[in-house]
Amino acid sequence: MAYDVEMIRQVYERYPERIARARKLLGRPMTLSEKILYSHLSGDLPNEPFKRGDSYVNFSPDRVAMQDATAQMAVLQFMQAGKDQVSVPSTVHCDHLILAKEGAKEDLTKAEQNNKEVYDFLASASKKYGIGFWKPGAGIIHQVVLENYAFPGGMMIGTDSHTPNAGGMGMVAIGVGGADAVDVMAGLPWELKFPKLIGVKLTGKLSGWTSPKDVILKVAGILSVKGGTGAIVEYFGPGAESISGTGKGTICNMGAEIGATTSTFPFDESMKKYLKATGRTDVAEMASKIEEHLRPDAEVMENPEAYYDQIIEINLSELEPHINGPFTPDLATPVSQFGKVAKENGWPLKMEVGLIGSCTNSSYEDISRAASVAKQALDKDLKVKAEFTVTPGSEQVRYTVDRDGYLDTFEKIGGVVLANACGPCIGQWARHNAEDLDENSIMTSFNRNFSKRNDGNPKTHGFVASPEIVTAFSIAGTLDFNPATDYLENAKGEKVKLDEPTGDDLPAKGFDVKDPGFIPPSSENKNVDVVVKPDSERLQLLTPFEPWDGENLTGMKLLIKAKGKCTTDHISMAGPWLRFRGHLDNISNNMLIGGVNYFNERTNAVKNQLTGEIGEVPATARDYKAKGIGSVIVGDENYGEGSSREHAAMEPRHLGVRVVLVRSFARIHETNLKKQGMLALTFDNPADYDKVQEDDTIDVLKLTEFAPGSSLIVVLHHADGTTDEIVANHTYNEAQIEWFKAGSCLNFIKENQ
Repeated sequence: MAYDVEMIRQVYERYPERIARARKLLGRPMTLSEKILYSHLSGDLPNEPFKRGDSYVNFSPDRVAMQDATAQMAVLQFMQAGKDQVSVPSTVHCDHLILAKEGAKEDLTKAEQNNKEVYDFLASASKKYGIGFWKPGAGIIHQVVLENYAFPGGMMIGTDSHTPNAGGMGMVAIGVGGADAVDVMAGLPWELKFPKLIGVKLTGKLSGWTSPKDVILKVAGILSVKGGTGAIVEYFGPGAESISGTGKGTICNMGAEIGATTSTFPFDESMKKYLKATGRTDVAEMASKIEEHLRPDAEVMENPEAYYDQIIEINLSELEPHINGPFTPDLATPVSQFGKVAKENGWPLKMEVGLIGSCTNSSYEDISRAASVAKQALDKDLKVKAEFTVTPGSEQVRYTVDRDGYLDTFEKIGGVVLANACGPCIGQWARHNAEDLDENSIMTSFNRNFSKRNDGNPKTHGFVASPEIVTAFSIAGTLDFNPATDYLENAKGEKVKLDEPTGDDLPAKGFDVKDPGFIPPSSENKNVDVVVKPDSERLQLLTPFEPWDGENLTGMKLLIKAKGKCTTDHISMAGPWLRFRGHLDNISNNMLIGGVNYFNERTNAVKNQLTGEIGEVPATARDYKAKGIGSVIVGDENYGEGSSREHAAMEPRHLGVRVVLVRSFARIHETNLKKQGMLALTFDNPADYDKVQEDDTIDVLKLTEFAPGSSLIVVLHHADGTTDEIVANHTYNEAQIEWFKAGSCLNFIKENQ
């Protein structure tokens, strides 16, 4: 048994009393999110209700989950915390470091060889500190969590932005940086600004080519990549109950693409069925006994406008399949309009590759429905025009769909089955001649499609859709296609049309697996040595950051003024750089190499104010640092959107950046900067972004008066001798200001044990 049934029992036992007290405090009916949040407070109830979007609140999550790319830094930080064992159930999942190239068996073998040092480090640390360890090939963290750990009404944090996938089982599951995970594993409260609530009322029922993926593709089009920032998206209504448990997971997973803190669904029959199908009948029965507490109150569902900050209504019966992209996950186009829009925008119409699976869409339901489309290519003599890959989400899913013949169907149409890992979704894809390809189009059932995200080529147009839509478009080989209405010509010259996909949300013969790839946690191995070689290029023990010296920050140089979208992919790329995730100095050589310099429209090319030469961003930062000069990053809207990777905050800190000043932040990245002792500031007047010049020397004043709610003064000293004095705001509370003063949150923890 992977899950901790006793922990879940304790959570459920305290639910009725905690919710009764919270309802009395609020003086009104409660949403599901409020029930989960108030039931997981660290400490007593406040004297008055928390203010959504304003109050900082301490919580006690039930679980921590970490994927291998982020776990390295999280574990390295935990080793500094001086604890013998983790304080809450925690797991490490080896899913990010496997390069997709040949196929599942070959790729896994090569990954085990190439990443042996990292896997051994994570396995030994897991053994020493009582962490559950999922070996390479066991599956993608979010699918494995859904199958083994997610439970209705629970609260979990995970070091990956798509942790909200567990909302498919009614959790509040939130993506965080590794420093947040360290807090919880060390037994400390976890801090979060109390989220706003966006309610999505679903009516009707999905049919035909429309799938759960289309719900979130539609929502992303409505809310944009930052429309959910600081909010929990809570789905409800009769339409929600008609969606499978894994379909709910898909919707919650991609809520990360709208910036949402997390997404969740009320407990219902579909969750009950999935819990039982995955061997957790005891959890289903316990949840059923307190079902009223795992759903919004009836009054909330009857009058949602009175209880949520925003309401969106979607009729599933009228919802059309959508395709989102390219280059951003919120550019949503109904499939009936997609060919026309593609032509109008000059997108490459030929579809080169279709890729299905990933943490977003690799359930039994997803695979079976996509296979029903693939089988039609065989039955109707259709030649598949695009390359095609399949990424199972876990060994349990892979074993089961293989047993039921679906992988064989994919292979017969020319598909390649990849390892149970992230692979192409995060840039771990050795696409043939990717760097030489001209403008081209691919379509995936993944969640993210930023420029260069999948294959490293900025000319690749990545589109996101459901697995069945991706499969249909792979058969057609063109973006100018609508499977609901258009005919294709088969090998005999006949006009044939694809039938609507069919599939089962759960396997009729049940799930099966020979070796799930799990090493359970133990408290008997405290004397295990965790080895980090001094000369390793993959792993590096951490040196604490320097504390604040109590003075204003003066004489800093502008490092880069990033223009437009600057995600964590731009700040700290994945792909080949993943191999350095445990070595802060080496991975810092990718810092902001993807950010577009406002002054020359180029990437990885900034002016070194000391030499006057144009150089690489990391090298320029290192030069300033070597000469004792701090530097400043200036950014645009929603800076740090995307993955939870705290390396995007640690690298600037390591290379001497003191301040990140932007128009607005994505939630996780702002928190990560604070955790590392950085100054994360926003322009009081967003138009002041335009005042920043390439040769600026920058001061930050009033730091000696740094306090919650206060503003700081930023002085821009221009090369012509003039200055601009601007107001900068922040969201630091008293505890976070102490992190800044101590040099990092981890320093503060060690000083106050």
